[in-house]
Amino acid sequence: MQVLQYCTAAWLVASVAAPVLAQAPAAASPTPGESSFTIFVRGADVGREQISVTRSGTDWIITSTGKVSDQTLNRFELKYTADWQPVELRLEATQAAKEGQKTMRLLTSFAVTSAINEITQDGATSSKTDQISARSIVIPNNAFAGYEALAARLATASVGTEVPAYIPPRGELKVVVRTIANQDIKTPSGIVRTRKFDLLVNNPGGQFSMTLAVDDRNRLARLDVPGSALAVVRNDLAGVAARALTARNPTDSDVTLPANGFTIAGTLTAPPVMGRLKHPTIVLVDGSGPNDRDGTVAGIPILSQLAGSLSQQGFLVMRYDRRGIGQTGGRTESATQRDYAEDLISVLKWLARRDDVDDRRIAVVGYGEGGAIALQAAAREKKIASLILIATGGTSGAEMVLEQQRGELERLKLSDAERAEKIELQKRIQAAVIDGTGWEALPPEVRRQADTPWFRSLLLFDPAAVMPRVKQPLLIIHGERDAEVPPHHANKLGDLARARKKDAGPAEIVHVPGVNHLLVPAPTGDVQEYPTLADRTVSPEIAAAIVRWLKTS
Repeated sequence: MQVLQYCTAAWLVASVAAPVLAQAPAAASPTPGESSFTIFVRGADVGREQISVTRSGTDWIITSTGKVSDQTLNRFELKYTADWQPVELRLEATQAAKEGQKTMRLLTSFAVTSAINEITQDGATSSKTDQISARSIVIPNNAFAGYEALAARLATASVGTEVPAYIPPRGELKVVVRTIANQDIKTPSGIVRTRKFDLLVNNPGGQFSMTLAVDDRNRLARLDVPGSALAVVRNDLAGVAARALTARNPTDSDVTLPANGFTIAGTLTAPPVMGRLKHPTIVLVDGSGPNDRDGTVAGIPILSQLAGSLSQQGFLVMRYDRRGIGQTGGRTESATQRDYAEDLISVLKWLARRDDVDDRRIAVVGYGEGGAIALQAAAREKKIASLILIATGGTSGAEMVLEQQRGELERLKLSDAERAEKIELQKRIQAAVIDGTGWEALPPEVRRQADTPWFRSLLLFDPAAVMPRVKQPLLIIHGERDAEVPPHHANKLGDLARARKKDAGPAEIVHVPGVNHLLVPAPTGDVQEYPTLADRTVSPEIAAAIVRWLKTS
């Protein structure tokens, strides 16, 4: 049976430093009951799992059934003692295959520091015994019910806590708490209060990050493994009506507007004094990933902070949930960058009809991949008067992904041959995504993650092909300590903009000293610093550069 491996996705390998460790405290007691989860990979709905947590005497029993792609979890039952020492695991699953159904059964019995596994696959049985830490949390691959026990353990954890986790029958790894943040989620039935744990997983094959949200009943609310583009979300939090309540500005007001077959949800941030004037207006476009309209990354609501700063200078500022994210409808699994550009144009047309918007002074600010989307919209839509690109790539998406992977691989302790092998694999994956051929030579799970319309559109996007059709004045802003999209990309975009025909508007580049990809001050800009950044406020130089440009260009 093909199982989900705990590694990063093929096109992004991450490595982060471990904090000072603290021993795991006693676990909390979760509220017994049932819950249903939806499983997403790269934004696509790929499965379901129904989970139950019950108490039997002094023991905890976690059970579930579910289906992920072609894999069916027929039975999952995991028993712990009252103090969360694992006792017994039973897992039965099937996988559809060309030659018929494949079956797998895993039986694991636990002593204090050992796990005895009996594995049966297609009638063949083998055994394996592992030494594990006492009170390890058991999290089998592709059975997310196991994370209910991790949620209970984390509910009493603090920053630096280390929790031993066992993946039967593979072995033990360590889960370390890097940061903890409160997060309230608004749903149609009320506010769900959660604590969001940013975790570092020390896996024998390399470190990776994941986040886990625990509700006020000490139950699992959400699991995210960014490197694998995996999200496991409880159904009451997975709908478009659910939205995380992050930073709000005093003059924020929520709005909805029609798009092509669905509704876009957004937030307008008004200047302190509106009056009856028509205001210059700015639309903020977020980058890739499952972020909502506030653009929250590593606990920093980048777009919400930008909106607040820009509104103080007299601008009406719009930010919105991208298609299939937050409270905006539509489906992410079929969306491309062109579709996201169409959604942006819908926002622009809606704003242009408002009485409080000066339709001759609508600017678009694209952050990260949002810059690529903004460029494509600006090439087609004359309602955009000015264009600002922040932390945006200046090469094709295919070149950018390879550049980022090379940078991340440099952080890992790999030989030159191992790095070359991973880069070659990435090139083969990208060629298969673009051409639609060559998948037979790649693992099936790679295709499930990589073969999406969005990823293909990202790889094919090239600013050099779009820039000649962009006539608007263009401002390019880049943090000098951006390690994810290095500053040389701003210079590449500037060269492309200045090479436009004479009827195009002026172009300017602003490099902001000491600022990283999250637009906040940072010692070096490396992603390893994100959990420990002291200053989590977007640099005022970003808004100042935008305002200065818009008032003088």
